[in-house]
Amino acid sequence: MKTDLEAAVLGLELGSTRIKAVLIDGDHRPIASGDYAWANVLEDGVWTYHLEDVLKGLRGCYRSLAEDVERKFGERLRKVAAIGISGMMHGYLVFGRDGAQLVPFRTWRNTITGQAAAALTEEFRFNIPQRWSAAHLYQAILNDEPHVKDIALLTTLSGYIHLRLTGRSVVGVGEASGMFPYDRKSGDFDAAMVEKFDRLTADRGYPWKLREILPQVLPAGAEAGVLTAEGAALLDETGILEPGIPLCPPEGDAGTGMVATGAVLPRTGSVSAGTSAFALLVLERELKGCYPEIDVVATPSGSPVAMAHTNTCTSDVDAWVRLFAQFYEAMGQKADLGELFPLLYRKALEGAADCGGLVAFNYYSGEPITKTETGRPMLVRLPDSEFSLANLMRAHLYSAVATLKLGIDLLVEQEHVETDRLLGHGGFFKTEGVGQQILADALEVPVSTMATAGEGGPWGMALLAAYMCRKAPGESMEDYLMERVFAGADVKSVQPDKAGGEGFRRFLSRYAAALPAENQLPIACAADGFHKPAPPSVFPEVVYHRREQFPSQNFFHRPP
Repeated sequence: MKTDLEAAVLGLELGSTRIKAVLIDGDHRPIASGDYAWANVLEDGVWTYHLEDVLKGLRGCYRSLAEDVERKFGERLRKVAAIGISGMMHGYLVFGRDGAQLVPFRTWRNTITGQAAAALTEEFRFNIPQRWSAAHLYQAILNDEPHVKDIALLTTLSGYIHLRLTGRSVVGVGEASGMFPYDRKSGDFDAAMVEKFDRLTADRGYPWKLREILPQVLPAGAEAGVLTAEGAALLDETGILEPGIPLCPPEGDAGTGMVATGAVLPRTGSVSAGTSAFALLVLERELKGCYPEIDVVATPSGSPVAMAHTNTCTSDVDAWVRLFAQFYEAMGQKADLGELFPLLYRKALEGAADCGGLVAFNYYSGEPITKTETGRPMLVRLPDSEFSLANLMRAHLYSAVATLKLGIDLLVEQEHVETDRLLGHGGFFKTEGVGQQILADALEVPVSTMATAGEGGPWGMALLAAYMCRKAPGESMEDYLMERVFAGADVKSVQPDKAGGEGFRRFLSRYAAALPAENQLPIACAADGFHKPAPPSVFPEVVYHRREQFPSQNFFHRPP
């Protein structure tokens, strides 16, 4: 197998449970990959990753990729055409003028910024979710945290890695739009809202203004620096990788998800489902209302996107599968997770359409959509429920997307958002046909995936890097993706099942009715050190809406 490795492009993404790298060739096909498993930790009530673990994982992932390249091509990876870095969006990474980290990384998973998020949303008349960097910063200000006066840089995980590799503090448009509201006209953070933020904090006497501590914003296709000698040594401990490689603007995992599925045009959408889940619907127009359940972000090229986000998706499903693996081992049998995961996922499709009366909550942390401040995984059932393995697995897969469904329903009912094509990617879709069917039944629309569904993020980042170095003059990101990458894509679509849709609605009605119990559970468990949530509010009536099936003859045909 021969290929020109120097013409290949590298995409690397720091996800919640794995750091993944993909090397693509001139036809945008993955030719090598690497990964590194890691996990967040809960310290003093805050979900975090230690920066030394970030760098260790980055090097471990690159080493895994380099080894895969050497196995396949018989040569060491010395140079590539371009590199792109992606990571989990949002969160709070702050540094002083000497480059020292001021407080531990506060990730997107934390729901500790409710006061700040509500205040900024009220001030801006624009939803600022708790995950956003702006909410974390303002909450630190409201808390009178002493480090705030020393901030010289506020950035994201991908922005931090990019800075370490290139020496430049920049982020892509999509990543920027999850830090602070983005203004499409100026191509920068919204200046009017920046001014409002500065007025809110003027009496604090800080030596900085907001725009001074935020990174530069660059659109898709822009050159964002080159790999320095220090950056090359950081990435490749062997010293073989050469400096001078151009990097594209770093992006968040939402942006790479849109790119990896080709969902970058108005009326297209993608669902990324893994440790967390989010639906991204590219809008034809700005939203009329401001909804605390919905983020408004942007594609890497700046088009407005409505995001329904849930903090937890597959974590509880994974935990149950691993429990069954322990049962295998207790019986003296070898448990192969690579076989057990698809076996149990497929078993879910044998369950009753409404899960036989079982209800599961997958909440490992709070969920703003359901106004749940602190999460606890929970399984409930009536005494006469049909408690079977198939129903148990189906309930957990339904639970993984139930809260996401509530967010999407809000967009459909309140804003009449229409979507012509919806693609899925992420670990939820790895077992062919299962995650697709569950989501299609839940949303009552066809759901499609591509061969890259399980590993879309780093591939999407590689596509952005390829666009930067291969685009023709004046060629838009959308045209590049539609005409060069997805024109002949192998797309597999699953239609919603009528019985499945009706069953999911019955499950969701029970789910909504059981929410007060989920909200009360942390109070009962308050002795574990978690803060007590506010008393649960009455959950709004759940409204269901069936959308017409959209044509699928030419999936990537540009809508009129």
